[in-house]
Amino acid sequence: MTLLSAPPSGAALGEIAALFEWPRLLLRASQLLQLDAGVAGPVLVLPGFGANDASTSVLRAFLRHIGFDAQGWGPERNHGDVLALLEPVRNMVRRFADRSGTPVQLVGWSLGGVLARETARDAPDVVRQVITFGTPVVGGPKYTRVGARYARLGFDLDALEATVEERHREPITVPVTAIYSRADGIVAWRACIDPWTAGVEHVEVGSTHLGLGFDPDVYRIVAQRLARPRPSALPSDTE
Repeated sequence: MTLLSAPPSGAALGEIAALFEWPRLLLRASQLLQLDAGVAGPVLVLPGFGANDASTSVLRAFLRHIGFDAQGWGPERNHGDVLALLEPVRNMVRRFADRSGTPVQLVGWSLGGVLARETARDAPDVVRQVITFGTPVVGGPKYTRVGARYARLGFDLDALEATVEERHREPITVPVTAIYSRADGIVAWRACIDPWTAGVEHVEVGSTHLGLGFDPDVYRIVAQRLARPRPSALPSDTE
């Protein structure tokens, strides 16, 4: 495996370019709003580290407008302790699936994608598919700009990486789409490439990390993947 490291500090400064995603999104809004939700159904959108539902409100509003039952996880912020958050999120997904009468599609931004993936790993009976963007699949927070913050909070980054490796021994069996960007200044883009999940579909976009939640290309990809009929077999890796 290629040696990984967190993006350099200079790359994080490039995140200011996220401001340009708003005009791009507005320019393509009419086109995006014509997308077809297909079979629609329930969608749970999970925010990234330190964020809450406010960060995904525009994406959820878009998905609801085109026909999906898109929900957030509540007012709480994602405090970053995946193992502590996993059971509450899993229970939330089970309740949503029971209420909807069908498995839930999970969409996660950054660390929210980690929670989506691990929920699907543990409870594939209530998860239809997972779509992530800017999600560190490899190493947990170790290869991200927030890794130092985790260390200051008392987390052992090497131990977290080992836990990630251990959990991958149990494969994810639902379809997974991993959206990533080489312009990501927060998460090393190579850490977003999933070497473990059979049939994972990797899709590259050009956004910064903070811009992923407002990138019209991400919105199009998410909507199109959510609208797909459930495949009888996982798709081929298109990296």
